[in-house]
Amino acid sequence: MRFLITGGAGFIGTALCRHLLAHTSAEVIVFDKLTYASNRAAVSELCVHPRYDFIQADICNFQKVDTVLKARKPTAVLHLAAESHVDRSIRTPADFVETNVKGTMVLLEAARKYLHSLAPEQAEAFRFLHVSTDEVFGDLGEAGHFREHTPYNPSSPYAASKAASDHMVRAWVRTYGFPAIITNCTNNYGQEQYPEKLIPLICRNAFLGQPLPVYGDGSQVRDWIHVDDHVRALLAVLEKGTPGETYAIGARNECRNIELVETICRAFDRLLPRATPYESLIRFVADRPGHDKRYAIDPTKLEREIGWRPQIDFQDGIEKTALWYLTHSDWQSTAPAPAIIQQKASA
Repeated sequence: MRFLITGGAGFIGTALCRHLLAHTSAEVIVFDKLTYASNRAAVSELCVHPRYDFIQADICNFQKVDTVLKARKPTAVLHLAAESHVDRSIRTPADFVETNVKGTMVLLEAARKYLHSLAPEQAEAFRFLHVSTDEVFGDLGEAGHFREHTPYNPSSPYAASKAASDHMVRAWVRTYGFPAIITNCTNNYGQEQYPEKLIPLICRNAFLGQPLPVYGDGSQVRDWIHVDDHVRALLAVLEKGTPGETYAIGARNECRNIELVETICRAFDRLLPRATPYESLIRFVADRPGHDKRYAIDPTKLEREIGWRPQIDFQDGIEKTALWYLTHSDWQSTAPAPAIIQQKASA
């Protein structure tokens, strides 16, 4: 096995690379342009592994993608590269269209060209795994769950760009018979996540004794999965999934944002006691524009057809994640908090 992983220096991509190197014999080729959110420390660490190779390049560069595919001859492309933060997409939507929409189209075309160059048995085995998000489905409402055929209704520029990339993958499957599989996953958490995201931001601010910003009244519901469970799901889909199909990935861990922040606060109360409870640092800030109320995934198809199940208990996973950020207090210590949160927290 030889996997080309776009976005392999990101949060999920790093976890995926580590899993492949530790638990398989696959060769790992990372294709990543190293944006602000990349895990450069992990790249430096993994580069010494004999089955790991890193290529710094932009997925929007067709010639570079084409050259790497022809030279390295991967058995699968796992497409994780994306601009992913909703707040940033509200400020600079063009960046998200460039990477998530144009970049995906470039990859699809380069991979389609590469596929035609393969011998029949190699072409039959080749897969393109497109990793997407549940945010493409929009606001779920008070009841129900997202499933593979839930209509798309994106609310943010980020979600719209990912929805567009999903539609292009399906079009390449339908038009060209391209052997792609799509996954739509819910919110990931775990160690080494860039601190613009909720959990690492709350952990970093708690350690520093700074305000813990929560959008609106914190009643928004998200469905959480540990990044290591997500990685195992991706590889299970790659191995057992059917080309042209979509698989919704989730671990059935619905939680209101305020409840999640309070859980982290209680973990810090135990791990790093202070004079007053960490919950006293919670500050409600003006809500994000177009903020969806609830997400929740029904992973029944994944469980039934692929046989995947999550292995990490949510409460235990949150506790261990909080401990990791506490014991790695310098993690991305120079990274600024999201600008929108900064502005609203001081308003």
